[in-house]
Amino acid sequence: MKTIAILLLAAGGACAQKVEMQFDQSLDFSQFKTFTIAAGRLNSKNPALNSELVRKRIDLDIQKAMAAKGLEFAESGKVDLRVVYTLGAVRQAKLETYPAGWWGTRVVRVPYTEGTLVIDLRHPATRSLVWRAIAREEKADAAHIEAKLDDMVKKAFEKYPPKAK
Repeated sequence: MKTIAILLLAAGGACAQKVEMQFDQSLDFSQFKTFTIAAGRLNSKNPALNSELVRKRIDLDIQKAMAAKGLEFAESGKVDLRVVYTLGAVRQAKLETYPAGWWGTRVVRVPYTEGTLVIDLRHPATRSLVWRAIAREEKADAAHIEAKLDDMVKKAFEKYPPKAK
């Protein structure tokens, strides 16, 4: 029984990371050339996800991802985009069902921690939201979420700049 539960957790962990993206379809994203990063919000009670080191790491990951997309980072002065992000963690539980022989199915409560990283790109003059990525990582331990932060940022920017429909 323990083996089945472990296999279910491993299978869920392999595809657990989810990324959603929203953007203002009326904008031409090629107009944006520079950006700055506002102080990120870390909303976790777990020290593995709520420290100045995590904030610096996310800042650096965002700088790298946006530089790879052709945008230039500026610490101060006039910029085209302002990056604002929030990282949070919530303890949750899923119910998993699996065959249990003659007894039908067995339901198991599987606890996990969901880490959510929301990255917003805002127009500094109007303060309006122009692009948002929401990356979620479901892991049993907050330290595992911390280990996946680089991936979460990278996947969030995979489809930037968006293509208008």
